[in-house]
Amino acid sequence: MADSTPVTATPPPLQTADRVLSLLLSFDRERPEWGVTEVATEFGLDKSVAQRLLAALAYRGFLVSDARSRRYRLGPAVWHLARVWERDGGMASLVRPTLRAMADAVGVGALFAVPDGVHMRCVTAVDGAAGPLRIYGLAGELYPAHAGATSRAYFGMLAPGDRAALLYGRPMARFSDRTLTDPALLEERFAEVRRNGYAYSEGEYDPETAALAAPVMVGRRPVGTLSVAAPLDAFQGRRTELVAPLLQAATDLGKLLTPLRPRRAGQPGRR
Repeated sequence: MADSTPVTATPPPLQTADRVLSLLLSFDRERPEWGVTEVATEFGLDKSVAQRLLAALAYRGFLVSDARSRRYRLGPAVWHLARVWERDGGMASLVRPTLRAMADAVGVGALFAVPDGVHMRCVTAVDGAAGPLRIYGLAGELYPAHAGATSRAYFGMLAPGDRAALLYGRPMARFSDRTLTDPALLEERFAEVRRNGYAYSEGEYDPETAALAAPVMVGRRPVGTLSVAAPLDAFQGRRTELVAPLLQAATDLGKLLTPLRPRRAGQPGRR
């Protein structure tokens, strides 16, 4: 007997969810906005399906549409989720195991920081074998862009024009006699980051502290820095041996923070 079950063109729920998530992940710095035709072509969808997906995301606030261009950009719901995730300690919880493994391996405290205007803001930190670096927790502490390895490892990876617009033409405080405020000298230090892949500082921000830091990259874009920091004497004779584990841990963090790339049209399905 023939099967009388009606045939439906509606994709299974998980496939629909995958399409929605892949579409959201396609919005990035290189492609901040999408049109219906572009989405249909990129993901191998009918234009009517692409339109419905975009409209549903816009209805829930994940996207906003421009009435004139009919193109879509990320909306306030994405910002809301990002704030909830960070305020609830999502970022700190995600990166802390890598920091703990790093600190245990080298015996020096480690911290992860993200850009915050002309500063780097510490998201979380773990203590090394010698105990805490400060009598208070480092989470939330701000490090100025021009002083110290934690900031230099990030700002050194920015395009020169982006860095100049942020740093120069505004007052730069001196925290010790080792703090650089001359733009030409700072640019030399930033160039060292791109050449070596890491930054080192002694007493630039805190006169009693040394730090070794590496940029954390997602693709070709810096998103933060991983640093090891300790009193000056703790780095004596150890700087070179700390570089390799630091760079490896920074690479691991970059992979951890990289979302799975959305599947495009013609790519095999994920299993």
